Amino acid sequence: MDYLIDDYNYLLLRNGSNTKPESDRFKREIGEFGIWSLSSAKIGNGVEQLRDDNTNTFWQSDGQQPHYVMIHFLKKFRISEVWIFLDYKTDESYTPSRISIKAENSFSELVEVKIVDFEEPIGWFKIKLEERNSKGEIIK
Repeated sequence: MDYLIDDYNYLLLRNGSNTKPESDRFKREIGEFGIWSLSSAKIGNGVEQLRDDNTNTFWQSDGQQPHYVMIHFLKKFRISEVWIFLDYKTDESYTPSRISIKAENSFSELVEVKIVDFEEPIGWFKIKLEERNSKGEIIK
């Protein structure tokens, strides 16, 4: 995967990986523990297609911007990375060019933790998140 790092909060990703992320003893997929919601979705292109492990199906929004995916966890999890599959050749104008990842400890504390820009992306992209303190500051 090729990327440029401008600062701790910003990534420009150019080329994804053909390798699907897999769980191991040090990390696991926790999406099954979350309650997923979308800003909007076309019929047949919702949460189920977003999460089905099939790169030929996808979420497609059907409303005003901004488009978002929200995952609410009933207990705290430490999230170290987010993986996303994008395919510009298939999605064209529907492929995101910028993704903002936000996190919160409570409803009123939403903090932007990463901004990622894409240029005609194809493949799996790993977005690494830094550990932060309660003020949203990066712990080094």
